[in-house]
Amino acid sequence: MVIAGDFKNGITFEYEGNVMQVIEFQHVKPGKGAAFVRTKLKNVISGGVVEKTFNPTDKFPPAIIERKEMQYLYSDGDLYYFMDMETYEQMPISKNILPESFEFVKEEMMCKILSYKGNVFSVEPPMFVELEVTETEPGLAGNTATNTLKPATLETGAEIKVPLFINVGTKIRIDTRTGEYIERA
Repeated sequence: MVIAGDFKNGITFEYEGNVMQVIEFQHVKPGKGAAFVRTKLKNVISGGVVEKTFNPTDKFPPAIIERKEMQYLYSDGDLYYFMDMETYEQMPISKNILPESFEFVKEEMMCKILSYKGNVFSVEPPMFVELEVTETEPGLAGNTATNTLKPATLETGAEIKVPLFINVGTKIRIDTRTGEYIERA
């Protein structure tokens, strides 16, 4: 059992039929009255965030979230296929489960498939990916001192802002969490 008085950031537990993850917690001991735990919780399946207060002795069943490394193979309409590298089993995942950051994933990249009790609820792409720029305005020599950005289309079809010196064919590194250019690869 997970006890509210022992909350730590990242702990997952079942609460009112949902799987919740502790984002922030604070033990409060007022001068008058009983102590309590103020928390900010994230519903790991829907992504919603709520604030709740608990008695430090409240108990909840733990929720074990399985993270499995799988290779992205291809998409067919609204289904995206992933392969387990140990068993070579293929798993189709619906497009509506994929996060926005999946636009930076290309075929054969490794992703983490998140599931709870066998039900897949999300896909985590790699934190950093290297992709080639397929379309952008031509760069100008000497434009390295300013932090001016221009739009660029990547080989996956995603669009991001890149520095002026980046040209078509340049491989760049991207942070998938923010969708921002980091450096040339």
